[in-house]
Amino acid sequence: MRDTRKSSRRQFLEELAQGSLAAGAFPYVLTRRSSGKRVVLEREPQPDRSRKLAANDTIRLGVIGTGIIGFYNINAALTVPGVELAAVCDLYDGRLTRAREVFGEGIAATRDYREVLARDDIDVVLVATPDHWHDVISIDAMKAGKAVYCEKPMVQEVAEGHRVIQAEKQYRAKFQVGSQGVSSIVMKKAQDLYRAGEIGDLILVEAVNDRHSSLGAWQYSIPPDASPETVDFDTFLGDTPKVSFDPVRFFRWRNYRAYGTGIAGDLFVHLFSWLHWVIGSDGPTRIYGSGGLRYWKDGRDVPDVLTCVVNYPQAATHPPFNLQIRVNFVAGGAEPNSLTLVGTEGALVFEGDSLTLSRTPFPARPGYGGYDSLSTFPKEVQDEFVRRYQLEYYDVPRDINEPGGIVYTPPEGYDDRADHWANLIAAVRDGKPIVEDATYGLKAAGPSLAANVSHFENRVVAWDPQKLQYA
Repeated sequence: MRDTRKSSRRQFLEELAQGSLAAGAFPYVLTRRSSGKRVVLEREPQPDRSRKLAANDTIRLGVIGTGIIGFYNINAALTVPGVELAAVCDLYDGRLTRAREVFGEGIAATRDYREVLARDDIDVVLVATPDHWHDVISIDAMKAGKAVYCEKPMVQEVAEGHRVIQAEKQYRAKFQVGSQGVSSIVMKKAQDLYRAGEIGDLILVEAVNDRHSSLGAWQYSIPPDASPETVDFDTFLGDTPKVSFDPVRFFRWRNYRAYGTGIAGDLFVHLFSWLHWVIGSDGPTRIYGSGGLRYWKDGRDVPDVLTCVVNYPQAATHPPFNLQIRVNFVAGGAEPNSLTLVGTEGALVFEGDSLTLSRTPFPARPGYGGYDSLSTFPKEVQDEFVRRYQLEYYDVPRDINEPGGIVYTPPEGYDDRADHWANLIAAVRDGKPIVEDATYGLKAAGPSLAANVSHFENRVVAWDPQKLQYA
């Protein structure tokens, strides 16, 4: 008999790979080709998927929130040998139906997340809900004895983050925040290059993450059958102000401060997570965010353009430096999206899934001529200056810079989200360390939330990276 569950999931994955779904979900990614030597990074050896695991090695997954990222996470988790999907929860009935179409009719489906947590056969819970539910469900899941993979940002408010950290400690839970880049082999290479001093002393970090489409601006599709009968809107609202049924609020919740965290919580948080991982930073001390609602005046109450200037203090792993972030949801003619670490001797540039190391050693000779005051000196003084210069720098080698750089890329088909899940599963099975626990999650979420406070209150926000609170 044909296995329709495998067939449906295979079709779903093929649609992602071919772009019919992936391109629709992420049409805003802008990249450019880099010139120079290319190196394909090697992934660490992975467990043999064909090897049959013992029954007690099977990890059963319960999913709370089966929207876009929920589906991506399910597929990533199921690449880890021994992981099985047991139950799904969502407040829109259509997503429960779709989950069974793709992953099999045998999985349990419910609107009530507490039913998932009450099951003894579930080991790990994915929390992929709107942001305002992250802390409540994560804490309930840890209290129920489950390991948790919570999507970013970990929380909607800083105080919630401390409660999640406390629960993680109290229940000795395995807790992973879903900013998957920290598990990427590309990020690990960047970390190695940074620690080796390949770019010298860090001076400035620049990040651009622009979009130019309706979907990129969170104008997600709304199903024609959305109604009070098919959507549990009251539960969705939670502790937020009560409003009448509104499918736009439900399916495009990122557009509203009551349920999401805007650009900062969706995108800045990734940048903070990745940067802190590469350079080993605890975080910044001053954040200033400024933006506005320039185009998408569709009822949303969060900006569609947000910039941020961030100050990092001296630390054991880095000198003081500045970070500049820009996100524009109406980026006509935009430059490629990138994250660039600029040092005194070179730069590390992330674009798409690649990392480019460019080396530009600071000139050992100061030089003269060109746009210089030398030409304003009397001829005799110019000659004397040149004579002394040549004597002083006689044995200093001339600077020779090679064009291009080294471009590091992952192997074809690589998925850092799968590695992030593998890290959590290894922690559950073997007690291996979590790469992005609750404390790490707040180190990224805190500055992101501070950027929102700064924007809406029009002030610089001071942050304490040790106490993880507003200073």
